[in-house]
Amino acid sequence: MNSNRLRSLPHLLLALLLTFAGAQQVSAQASTAADVKKEGVVPGATAAATPATAVAPGDAGGDAAAVAAGDALFKANCTQCHAINEQVVGPALSGITKRRTIAWLIPWIKNSSKVVASGDEYAVAIYNKYNKQQMPSFALSDKEITSIFAYVTAEEGKSANVAAAGVTAGNAAAADGKTDGGGAAEAGAGKYVDVLLIVLVVVLIVLVVTLVIIGNLMKDVLKGRKDLDGRDVEILDQRFDWSKLYRSPVMRGIVGVVFALVLLYEGVQSVMAVGLTQGYQPTQPIAFSHKLHAGEHQINCAYCHTSVYKGKSANIPSANICMNCHSQIKTESPEIKKIYRAIERKQPIQWVRIHNLPDLAYFNHSQHTQVGGLQCQTCHGPIQNMEVVYQYSALTMGWCINCHREMPINAKDNKYYDNLVKLHDTKNAGAPFTVSSNGGTECSKCHY
Repeated sequence: MNSNRLRSLPHLLLALLLTFAGAQQVSAQASTAADVKKEGVVPGATAAATPATAVAPGDAGGDAAAVAAGDALFKANCTQCHAINEQVVGPALSGITKRRTIAWLIPWIKNSSKVVASGDEYAVAIYNKYNKQQMPSFALSDKEITSIFAYVTAEEGKSANVAAAGVTAGNAAAADGKTDGGGAAEAGAGKYVDVLLIVLVVVLIVLVVTLVIIGNLMKDVLKGRKDLDGRDVEILDQRFDWSKLYRSPVMRGIVGVVFALVLLYEGVQSVMAVGLTQGYQPTQPIAFSHKLHAGEHQINCAYCHTSVYKGKSANIPSANICMNCHSQIKTESPEIKKIYRAIERKQPIQWVRIHNLPDLAYFNHSQHTQVGGLQCQTCHGPIQNMEVVYQYSALTMGWCINCHREMPINAKDNKYYDNLVKLHDTKNAGAPFTVSSNGGTECSKCHY
């Protein structure tokens, strides 16, 4: 009877350890699931958005398509200097269509300096009020400009309705017992999972310690008894001999093989990593924060990298683009003064290049952003969350080819792809029409 109890003790401890490990895994998976949607917002909409319908000058809000197009254009071109209900670099835009007509606003946006030079009283007053800061000219059509003001009018109407009701967006969500997109609810769920995991771990540790103490007490009690037979005494006195395990040829062989495999694996990984710079995060000459500009302020990537939708490379912005805002904002900052010094000395800022492709590989940004419709984050990662930018993706040939094999082409309403899609569907019924289907994995696509 006693020997059976003693034999069951190691099995009980092993079962508890396995339960502890399983609980950790399950809780980790639950925590991961709760954190899936904590990534952050994607800054800026597609720069190529065009309004579907023009809005008449007297229209208070325009149709939904025009407002949506105006939203994209406003975020891509205007948010760097303007907000609807507060002053940023330029004046707040709330009520602008009541102060000025669309007929006046269109030439102002296309070329404000020309309107000021014409002697227009309102234009000159605005120019002088904001320290003679020249507003950049925008190559937008009348239709695009009209849709922007349709969006502004619609947004200021929403703000007025909210103010009249005396309820903010945050209070309304609280009154309904909900949060925006369920983000706060998910964060709360994740917090409860963490607390539950901690409690479970503590309980399991207490159980294991208690069982060990009970096992030792049982041994002490049994050792004091005189009615034990030889088998019981042998079980009580047995000790694990670690020296036998160490001297075992089988164990030495296993250790040797594992050690050799680890060395081989590390050697192969080191060779394969030659020339790869994933994770590269150099210190830049000026501490520029993408988290602040692209994340918090939602500045569209194309505002600074002006050729990302129309050129082979996404150019590094000139100091002039920085000065569109920083001639008025944080002018006394030590980092901003570095921009001033570069302009005064007529020297370019020596930014350190992060993403480097070999000369033998051809890559075109506009082909991916404008034609393919890819967001910057597809390759550059959560750029809107980076204080200091680093290389997020591997940018290897295998990485690019895998993307081409999986990325579907949007061939809808594009006559260029009509025959190609028909041929593809004939041979590959049900399979998506990917970049690879269009020859995107051919060597000559990138190497010629």
